[in-house]
Amino acid sequence: MKLLLPLLIPLAAAGAIWLLRGQPRARDWVAVAAGIAQIVAVAALLPEVLERAGSTLDVSPFLPEAPISLRADPLGVLLLLIASPLWVLTTLYSIGYLQESDDAASTRFHVLVAISIAATAGVAFSANLVTLYLFYEAMTIATYPLVTFTGTDEAAAAGRRYLGYQLGTGIALFLPAVVLTYTQTGSFDLTPGGIFGAGTDGWLPVVTYLLFLFGIAKAALVPVHAWLPSAMVAPTPVSALLHAVAVVNVGVFTLFRILLDVFGEQTARSLDLATVTLVVTSVTILVASLIALTTRNLKEILAYSTIGQLSYMVLGIVLLTEPGITGGILHLAGHAVSKITLFFAVGAIAIGTSATTIDGLRGLGQRMPLLLGAFAVGAASIVGLPPTIGFVTKYFLFIGAAQARHWVVLAVLAVSTLLTATYYLRVLRASLSPTPTADEGRGSPDAIRRVPATMLVPVGATATLTVLLGLAPGPLLDLVRAAAP
Repeated sequence: MKLLLPLLIPLAAAGAIWLLRGQPRARDWVAVAAGIAQIVAVAALLPEVLERAGSTLDVSPFLPEAPISLRADPLGVLLLLIASPLWVLTTLYSIGYLQESDDAASTRFHVLVAISIAATAGVAFSANLVTLYLFYEAMTIATYPLVTFTGTDEAAAAGRRYLGYQLGTGIALFLPAVVLTYTQTGSFDLTPGGIFGAGTDGWLPVVTYLLFLFGIAKAALVPVHAWLPSAMVAPTPVSALLHAVAVVNVGVFTLFRILLDVFGEQTARSLDLATVTLVVTSVTILVASLIALTTRNLKEILAYSTIGQLSYMVLGIVLLTEPGITGGILHLAGHAVSKITLFFAVGAIAIGTSATTIDGLRGLGQRMPLLLGAFAVGAASIVGLPPTIGFVTKYFLFIGAAQARHWVVLAVLAVSTLLTATYYLRVLRASLSPTPTADEGRGSPDAIRRVPATMLVPVGATATLTVLLGLAPGPLLDLVRAAAP
């Protein structure tokens, strides 16, 4: 039951939310309570997984060689300990953000988010590749209606692109990679250290790895990244879910599983898989940073920032050094709390001022200083400035690259850090500019709407968490190091 609860709680919540669709207040607080219950359920697994005593449960004999099987380990628990609290905060945020939407839309949002969290739990606890693939694709199906949530033509186009990339790469690349893995190893199991033997060679394992690398489009590596910026047409709570709670974290987590539990460090070294991955991630980081530097739409800036930051995580793993792997896994948590702070702040700013681009931010520092402060905290963490969690992750990544003597990677990290600082400074500089006057055609200095408290509390909570994790990263590092091979 301990393994099943993190899946059953959000599924039960989805059913309860639907039944309470005519009672908005009860419906909303059931969603919040379910998130809290899942935090408790996942935390209950911590003592076992830290002692490497996590159990395995066969749920269904799906295939003779690969049942639907669940297993708790430190990496999976880490993913859910990120997702569960952020689910609670996203739910609170959405109560204020969607308060002017009709009840049917709000109910649909909460139901789909709960199902997405259940799929995240399934991915986190998958014991074999077949189970992982099924829950990975379930995440795609559950989040597609969220991408198209607004029902506009633009949302429909974004949904088609999202589905095309996710299902297209999943069926054409990810699934064949799963099959090829079985034909070469005779196993679908996810095993620490990998299931490919130490003496693995030839071109077929390399091809299999490349199919995985580009078939897991949720990790948004170039060239399978274009779905992510277009998905920003969705409401801000959906964007937060995509970028910090579930979808992209599931993508990177899945690549972690492939690197650590399918191929393993020895096979990655013998086949030189790290080199090709470092090239792909470095290109992704630089391309995303340069595009973010040229766009003026706030959510697009955050989208391209996410693309680059996801590659930081994968890059850390393929450095194949202890600090690098620690930094890559730690960034899964650090980026989540930092980026959701940015999305929450941008959404609240849009509610208060209707500003969605850099050009509309003039005077924000005078009118909404606390929100701008929260945005600055999230941005500082993404850049890697102390005392935020982003500084800790950048520290490990730089040390890992230096230990591996990957000097080009060090240069990429340094250049991308400067580019990231530049595009976030553009936002802050515009926000600290003088308030526009009415005769400039940008409205009155007092043209500001009240932002609901249920939106402001989550912004403050995630900004505070971003700093606290940077000041006291010890407990999180313990779990991260337990998850590392």
